[in-house]
Amino acid sequence: MNIVFDHAIDVANQELGLSLSSLKADVNYGDAFHSYRNLCRMLETGIAGVFGPSSRHTAVHLMSVCDAMDIPHIYSYMSEYPEGFNLHPHPADLSKALYSLIKSFDWSRFIFLYESAEYLSILNELNSLFGINGPIMTVLRYDMELNGNYKPVLRRVRKSQDNRIVVVGSTETMPEFLNQAQQVGIINEDYNYIVGNLDFHSFDLEEYKYSEANITSLRLFSPEKMAVKELMQKVGYNIEQDEYRNGTCPITVEMALTYDAVQLFAETLKNLPFKPVSQNCSQRTESVRDDGSSFKNYMRTLRLKERLLTGPIYFEGNVRKGYHLDVIKLQPSGIVKVGTWDEERNYTQERIAPTNSQFDTIDNSLSNKTFIVLLSVPNKPYASLVESYKQLEGNNQYEGYGVDLIMELADKLGFQYIFKNGGKIYGTFNRTTNESTGMLHEIRHGYADLAVTDLTITSEREEAVDFSIPFMNLGIAILYLKPQKGVPGLFTFMDPFSEEVWWFLGLSFLGVSLSFFILGRLSPSEWDNPYPCIEEPVELQNQFTIGNSIWFTTGALLQQGSEIGPKALSTRTVATFWWFFTLIVVSSYTANLAAFLTIEKPTSLINSVDDLADRVYDITYGALRSGSTRKFFLTSEDDRYVRMNKFMTENPQYLTDSNEEGVARVKKSTNYAFLMESTSIEYNTKRECNLKKIGDALDEKTYGIAMRKNWPHRDKFNNALLQLQEQGVLEKMKNKWWNEVGTGICATKEDAPDATPLAMDNLAGVFLVLLVGSCCALLYGAISWVLFTIKKARHYHVPLKEALKEEFQFLIDFNNYVRVLKSSASIYSRSRQSSMSVGSIRQELN
Repeated sequence: MNIVFDHAIDVANQELGLSLSSLKADVNYGDAFHSYRNLCRMLETGIAGVFGPSSRHTAVHLMSVCDAMDIPHIYSYMSEYPEGFNLHPHPADLSKALYSLIKSFDWSRFIFLYESAEYLSILNELNSLFGINGPIMTVLRYDMELNGNYKPVLRRVRKSQDNRIVVVGSTETMPEFLNQAQQVGIINEDYNYIVGNLDFHSFDLEEYKYSEANITSLRLFSPEKMAVKELMQKVGYNIEQDEYRNGTCPITVEMALTYDAVQLFAETLKNLPFKPVSQNCSQRTESVRDDGSSFKNYMRTLRLKERLLTGPIYFEGNVRKGYHLDVIKLQPSGIVKVGTWDEERNYTQERIAPTNSQFDTIDNSLSNKTFIVLLSVPNKPYASLVESYKQLEGNNQYEGYGVDLIMELADKLGFQYIFKNGGKIYGTFNRTTNESTGMLHEIRHGYADLAVTDLTITSEREEAVDFSIPFMNLGIAILYLKPQKGVPGLFTFMDPFSEEVWWFLGLSFLGVSLSFFILGRLSPSEWDNPYPCIEEPVELQNQFTIGNSIWFTTGALLQQGSEIGPKALSTRTVATFWWFFTLIVVSSYTANLAAFLTIEKPTSLINSVDDLADRVYDITYGALRSGSTRKFFLTSEDDRYVRMNKFMTENPQYLTDSNEEGVARVKKSTNYAFLMESTSIEYNTKRECNLKKIGDALDEKTYGIAMRKNWPHRDKFNNALLQLQEQGVLEKMKNKWWNEVGTGICATKEDAPDATPLAMDNLAGVFLVLLVGSCCALLYGAISWVLFTIKKARHYHVPLKEALKEEFQFLIDFNNYVRVLKSSASIYSRSRQSSMSVGSIRQELN
């Protein structure tokens, strides 16, 4: 500390032209009486200010003496009491920093470990900031026994369900806390720590680097500052080494604050002369300086920015302000700055969470590299600005698939990155002039290191830059409006059946009606006495006339029935099969009709790229004015694509400057289609309910990360991309940005299948059953008719041939539905038994 104090005085004297000198006294730690005696001796010689001591108990005692003498007392340890001049951040401000980190990490519960009662002010302020709706907090004192054994409490932490820990304690106890936590087994990949000690960078962290624990802390200054390095040299530390990345930085917060306190004191002396005078501790009232209060008040009004290690200094009351805290994480590569905190902007992230890569001192490590990464903004889902009520800066203002991809690669490789908006022009390369445009130009000329967006790998671009292995596969497709609802037709009710089925249904109807008519004439049972009261009728009538047959068939088909009832076995057989047939047909028609009425079949003007090429319905189309899609049509030799390229060349008004413009044009017009990558179409159709991808992809292409030619880190990026692909990370990211973020607007249910007319393939079986049944009934009716004629001829003793001839002639007389029993023209009238009643004949024949 003496070396630091003397160096600070030398710097102040050199920069401000002063002649400050120091008067030092070594006192026993915590010995207030010894310290008091030494202070009194110094006061007698004449001093302008008091710095220290390190012991808090002793400092409080000496502070009362300095206040009585009106001498500035400057100290550098954390205290919630605003006496004297304290450059250390106030506990309330440290609580705000911890609160900002916990909120940023989105912790819903955690364990708060503290060393002693003086750290409870941080806990009280945290509770005040979180309010009643804050996270669940378990509070434990880790130095419970006051003997340096923290393991009993740490074992309780290990048995707890919480694995997120906030720990606050002194620089003296914190290294031992980490050591015992590792021995207990709670410093590993399952635990997350926020260490609220500003000397974290000074601890020996070598054995914790590879524990995979997520350890975050804060620091008040960076060891990489030139002034800090000069101070390191003064204390005998080799600034060329990188050992401070693993902790063990020799400059502590107390040293840095003492250095800054000297600069503040010197700046005050430069502007307000303050000569030391001899003072006596035993005569406090007489020895009070007249200008002491003025000196101290002036020092509190200063705003100092130069020659400081811990940042700008100014006071609000007695509380030091103006500084900002570095947020640091312990990674395999060592301590890495990942963000900053200040009271105005709170926590601002500058890079990703801890890397999994191991620190390598050989030149092939990316841990010390920072790359400029080009994005195309806005270009959802690859990159866009974060929608927030706060004004975001740096990398925090971007989100998207490309942003997440770089974060994952940085997590694997350990590099840092700075996002930059590269605009909408991805770029082309001219072989003749060796000139490139857009992002390709930025990368070729060293203005950027990487480009991550929907950048297609093409042979032309690979002449200008190198690409990583593909991270996404796709193809050119057509974006068009979803098929629109068609206008209902006049004969929509016929849609449930195909035209073929309707023809067969009509033929079946006629065939069955004819079967009833024929079987009615063939079957004797269907000939009835029209006058039941007359026992021996002169004539018989048949109910199955051609009209009645059609009527019976119609009634059964329409499920309405009729007053006609078949009597013969043959006609009943036909009726049975017809009823079964109509049951199936009518049920099928009703079910399919309901589907047609509830599912309106949409109609689309185009269904494939051939429709576009042939200009079906005069549909116009376009693509991005410059890019791989336009290049595909310019170089294609396929006849369809040649014709499409000619159309787009002759009609440049249909080309767009961005995909967003093309999508908007498709939404507004009913006769415009846009050609773009299938992945972009998939993204837009998830969010625009009236858009749809038409047909299959026209080609196959891939997206890759663009980088400079012969870039030495290309293989590392390719290996990391392969790991992400094998681990399923790329697919998870695609699902996140395509199917989760911003979706849910359109209905998530699958499209209902179109209602299709029932064809003969669906109903052939029931038609076959009807045909077989009708044929069997006709065969049975014919056999019954022949047998009836044979028996009747034998009964009347007439020749069988003549009887068959007469019966057949009557059968084919379709206009006659009345059978005269006693006719002189009949061969039966000449028979000797012609007077026998018809009923007796029927009984005998039966």
